[in-house]
Order: sequence, then structure tokens, then C-alpha cells
Amino acid sequence: MIADSDLWIVIFGLGLGSFGLRFLFLGLVGDRALPEWMLRHLRYTAVAILPALVAPLVVWPPATGGQTDPLRLVAAIATLAVGAVTKSVFAAMGTGAVVMLAGAYWPA
Repeated sequence: MIADSDLWIVIFGLGLGSFGLRFLFLGLVGDRALPEWMLRHLRYTAVAILPALVAPLVVWPPATGGQTDPLRLVAAIATLAVGAVTKSVFAAMGTGAVVMLAGAYWPA
């Protein structure tokens, strides 16, 4: 287990880093207009972060001990396809949920 002092050093360091990043954008640059090239890149931040959070849960799910689950892969592919075609977050999430539920209760 980690020592208490090491844990608090890590927590303090991460908090300081988080504050520093936010202050850089909000405190120092907040009253100025950002360049167009930076705004264009910032639009894709959420689109890049969400798959980075979801991908490990699809490929190495903790529920199966880290083993790839074909049902989760099929649900992820269906969700991605419906989201790309319809451009609807709710339709994509609904499709993924239906595929997961149908696959979980489908007779083997």
C-alpha cells in the first residue's frame, strides 16, 4: 500500500496541476479571443476524450476479468454505426443498450 505522505504529495501535485491548467486558460487568457486554429482544435476535445474513456471498458472490461467480450464489441460497433449514420447521441446510446440487453438475455 502507498504511504500516507506519498499519497498526499500526489494528491497535492495533481490538484496544483489541475488548477494551473485551468488558471492558464481562464485567468491569463480568459479575457482575450483565442485564435481560430485553437478554437477549431478545442471543438474536438470531447469527441477525443469520450472514446478514450470508453475504449478500455469495451476491449478489456473488468466484468470479464479483462478478457475481451464479443457482446461488448458488437454493442460498441452498433453504437458507433448508429451514431455515425443518425448523428443522434440518444439513438446511439439506445442502440448500444438494446444490443447489450438483447445479447445478455438471448438464449445461448
